[in-house]
Amino acid sequence: MRLFAFCVLLIFLFLPLTLLGQTVRFETSLGNIDVQLLPNDAPKTVANFLAYLQANAYVNSFIHRSVPKFVIQGGGYQWSETNGPVPITENAPVVNEFKVSNTRGTLAMAKLGTDPNSATSQWYFNEADNSSNLDSSNGGFTVFGRVANDAGLAVMDLIANQPTYDASTFFGSADFTDLPLVNYNGSFASQNLVLITAILVVPGIASNAIIAPGDFGGAATVTAGSYLEIYGTNLAGTTRTWRTSDFSNVNAPTTVDKVSVTVNGTSAYVSFVSPTQVNVEVPTGIPTIGTVPVVLTYNGNPSALINVTVKADGSAILAPTSFKISGKQFVGAYHVNGAPVNNGQIHGFPTAPASPGETLLFYGLGFGPVKSGAAIAGKIATGQTTLSNPVKFLFGDNKKEGTVLYQGLAPNFVGLYQFNVTVPPDAASGDLALQVSQNGNALPQTLYISVK
Repeated sequence: MRLFAFCVLLIFLFLPLTLLGQTVRFETSLGNIDVQLLPNDAPKTVANFLAYLQANAYVNSFIHRSVPKFVIQGGGYQWSETNGPVPITENAPVVNEFKVSNTRGTLAMAKLGTDPNSATSQWYFNEADNSSNLDSSNGGFTVFGRVANDAGLAVMDLIANQPTYDASTFFGSADFTDLPLVNYNGSFASQNLVLITAILVVPGIASNAIIAPGDFGGAATVTAGSYLEIYGTNLAGTTRTWRTSDFSNVNAPTTVDKVSVTVNGTSAYVSFVSPTQVNVEVPTGIPTIGTVPVVLTYNGNPSALINVTVKADGSAILAPTSFKISGKQFVGAYHVNGAPVNNGQIHGFPTAPASPGETLLFYGLGFGPVKSGAAIAGKIATGQTTLSNPVKFLFGDNKKEGTVLYQGLAPNFVGLYQFNVTVPPDAASGDLALQVSQNGNALPQTLYISVK
């Protein structure tokens, strides 16, 4: 059984990403705030924060300070129903690492006013752009995270809009002169606090990092039956492709090693997992225009919802990024013996250009339904099928049409299409332009093939 994921013939692209910070979720009594940490800019500060997090220091803590149009601050106290506010045990101070400006939605470290290297457990969210004062005072205040999405900013604003009270006498500390309270009517209870039940490391999808497979053009759109590559942090705890044992008969898995993905609320089919990349096949039945939400869940923790653009027609031909030579993207065309068509410049393969009159194998994604009504997503294809919407392969500048002998789902694969195409007998020699079209519409890829 051959399952379309990673194999000798077809390999999804791994993007060369810079170090991405983990995404942490502040679970508050007024909603969640997802924050992407910034280890490239403040590595010691991020490590300091994660040490407190891993020690559960922030469990059942609360926002103890809120200054309108300035900051909301926490990380200083846990709440005890018996003893009230209990100071969080502090570790050694962390060295100041000011680099990123204190703009709205950033997370930074609080510190003593006279010592730039005095930050310990307390942090604050910048409710407004505070760069004009916090970037230049006391050595600059170290920003080590950024609110990841609009939903988190809305919760931050909701907290900032709660009325504040001077509870310094009640709690016996000057730290509580600007204490935000929820639904306070003069009779205090812990439910009036903005509690932080936990701060958790959750799957974090990087910005603009849900794309079609790079070796099939890498479009930033979703198409039913095609595949997606999702990039980020803490996406999985293992690295592997799906296996035969993950399948139920011919049905592809929707969960692999505690990783699952939904597209518009429908389970996708998980073909590859790793901490920084997850690949899935998109289910059918999603809308064909607009945007749809994508959510990745690992170990029971969902990522923030990410909206991606839907495209009804997302057809794409395999054209590995490693086949791009001197600015020309060569198509992934294969001789019947499995060797790729190669003009001698594609590294790692023997020189083997196509011959006029030869039948070659091409592969694609997102070409839509087949006439038999076979499933185009989530099942291993069996037997031969025929595309409902036919394709054409045009070779060279004079667009000589190749003869398509087979166009349908690739048998024994999931969601992959196969095209057996005979090169025109009178095709010219050289690196020829190759145009692929479906229903008269040319695919957006600019491709080349070597013929001799």
